[in-house]
Amino acid sequence: MLQLIGFDGDDTLWHSEDYYQQANAAFASIVGHYVDLADGRVHSDMLATEQRNLELFGYGAKGMTLSMVETAIAMTGQRISASDIHRIVELGKAVLQHPVELLPGMREVVEQVAADFAVVLITKGDLFHQEKKVAQSGLADLFQRIEIVSEKDAKTYRRVLSEFDLQPAQFAMVGNSLRSDIEPVVRLGGWGVHLPYHVTWAHELETGLGDDEQRVITVALPADIPAAVAEISQRAE
Repeated sequence: MLQLIGFDGDDTLWHSEDYYQQANAAFASIVGHYVDLADGRVHSDMLATEQRNLELFGYGAKGMTLSMVETAIAMTGQRISASDIHRIVELGKAVLQHPVELLPGMREVVEQVAADFAVVLITKGDLFHQEKKVAQSGLADLFQRIEIVSEKDAKTYRRVLSEFDLQPAQFAMVGNSLRSDIEPVVRLGGWGVHLPYHVTWAHELETGLGDDEQRVITVALPADIPAAVAEISQRAE
């Protein structure tokens, strides 16, 4: 039977990607003073640099900022000024300082799910930034455990489940990213509740799951999550 429900943090419990998108737009504007942006290379080059640096910097605003600096230097042939490098660093700082705004009704959603199941928060990214967001969210008291991880993959989910002494079929993950929140859990034999966010980082769009995956329920609103969890609980019996 279903026993444990995991919740993602960024863009599932609270807004996040919007701030990264704003920073990337401002970054493109800065680089645009040096190169022609008509071919759209700035975004593809930035994504490639971020993906290449994930193993070094991990996820989050700090890694994004370092990748923006590296991309700007490369794209401008090292012509970018120190003042514009400073502006790029300030973009990253602004992302780190953005307010934590919950998705509508999310506290009530987690409370409702927690009334019937153990709940755990599993979020990835920079430790300091994620700890700050969890604290500011006001949701920490609702979770039996809070896991801030460097990557969401099968290894990570296996570890969490082993610490709860549970099998994958007893676990469902709620999140906006099919790549990180849903697919690894489903591949292990668990369940997923997919809550799409209105904008998603291109890296998180890469997934091997089909639209007809029977172990995943897609919902349109946070308020739909408890019913989806209840349906999965019935399927898992």
